[in-house]
Amino acid sequence: MSVTERTDVLVIGSGFGGAIPAYHLAAGGAEVVILERGPHLTAPDFTHDLRLGSYTRIVDLVQGDGITVVAGNCVGGSSVVYFAASLRAPGFVFDRRGSLGHRLWPSTLTRAALDPWYDRVEEALPVAEQSWDQVPYPGGLFAAACARAGRTCNPVPVAVDLARCTNCNWMLNGCHFDAKRSMLLNYLPAATAHGAEIRPLHEAQTIAPATTPGYRYRVSYTQLDAGDYRLPVGVGAIEAKTVVLAAGALATPVLLQRSAPLLGGVPQAVGRYFSGNGDRVSIADVDEGKVRDLLGLERAPGIAYQGFPIGKPIGSMSYDRLDPATAEFTRFSLQQIYFPGITDLLAQATDAPATSWFGVRKKELRARWPSWLSVLAMTEDDNEGVFGPPPPTGSSTRVATSLCLSTLSYRPTANTLRGWAAADTEARAVLERDGLARVRPWSENAAGSVSAHPLASCRMGDDPATSALDERGELRGHPGLFVTDGSAVPTSLCVNPSLTIAALAERACPGIVESTVEAGVRARYGAPAPR
Repeated sequence: MSVTERTDVLVIGSGFGGAIPAYHLAAGGAEVVILERGPHLTAPDFTHDLRLGSYTRIVDLVQGDGITVVAGNCVGGSSVVYFAASLRAPGFVFDRRGSLGHRLWPSTLTRAALDPWYDRVEEALPVAEQSWDQVPYPGGLFAAACARAGRTCNPVPVAVDLARCTNCNWMLNGCHFDAKRSMLLNYLPAATAHGAEIRPLHEAQTIAPATTPGYRYRVSYTQLDAGDYRLPVGVGAIEAKTVVLAAGALATPVLLQRSAPLLGGVPQAVGRYFSGNGDRVSIADVDEGKVRDLLGLERAPGIAYQGFPIGKPIGSMSYDRLDPATAEFTRFSLQQIYFPGITDLLAQATDAPATSWFGVRKKELRARWPSWLSVLAMTEDDNEGVFGPPPPTGSSTRVATSLCLSTLSYRPTANTLRGWAAADTEARAVLERDGLARVRPWSENAAGSVSAHPLASCRMGDDPATSALDERGELRGHPGLFVTDGSAVPTSLCVNPSLTIAALAERACPGIVESTVEAGVRARYGAPAPR
């Protein structure tokens, strides 16, 4: 049955980009409804396994042409499945020009301008500074290797209650102990406490002009079956005076593309300039004897390392190659990170493309899995991803519970490849010194480039030709329609993007409230950080 409703503010998506505006609008007195495509799960529902039907309920593996992206699909969005590294972007990122040759970020957005909004998010989550005693053993090993190679390394700040954390290393599945500070523990409950309504298993399909006087947009949605997200069980529509689009960098541009004929067109930058945050993963096959002899480490009596799966997923990080004086596309960070065993097949066993990800050598490499060390490089990519025509429904074609086929095409340019090559060289300089390990980048034969940090597919900027949003995050030509998720971030960040996405969402809230008031809603801005 089709249902038409009305609300002051409709928020599409409940991750960092959706939960934060939902809280501020609800706390300011507006009526707020949140549509979330995925299910609503909480700590007791999160499991410590990789069985189909457990983590696959909340994690989507989205396959494009030349790229595969991992994203959250649940109330709380990717904040439920991310690894909680919470870092501010380097100052030079905001001055990036890319291959277009002009400033890509709005001129009003600098690191200094964003710092107060970073402060707010760090208070609300909150973010904790790990001591070296709290860094997991693989992070310590990476730090020791960096020191021996003449590099620096630091503990990574994380949105984790360190006193509550058990170091179970199952963050991909949510947090069974409520130690990871996802949106489920701060902004979303604060929003609902002020009257916001969350509707899980509701997938937005189109945005069109409203038919009711005084309302601006009409959003049509499909209700999804809880056991099979491919099956619709109902449809409806909601009219709103303000719409906040925060469906994620893989869904927001597709929804706008499908809505373009209804809206009378959308900016040409919608669905272009996608960035995978320059993500580049390598596996270091560590020599246990060298860990003992070169680094002097011993995790347990008689065991030098064998600690790949132990602890939190992210522990330490080297910022040495984030020098603002160096050329664009050569700057990057290196981060110790853990990936679940399901990704083992991506490690290259040889340099030959035909045998890099299967065969006897691969079997031998996987047998040494406890002695691996993963390193994530976050580089400056060239925003080369482009979305094709949207599918009839949804943001992609769902072929299984968590497997989706996207229209996204990604072909790394020479600039992006330059950054990846520099990161590979640095990882080898640190980890292969004196035979400590052998570095093997993930193969692109099976899945193309792999990213867990999708960005920039509906980005903000000053140039209308190359940015879909103005500096407030409002879609050009469509008053009252804001985008506040990762798709609004103009470029890769060289660090994990969650804190920046959240800070930008905080920054957008005063403008969203102002626009909502202009539409006749009695609302105000100024709520304190949620507790």
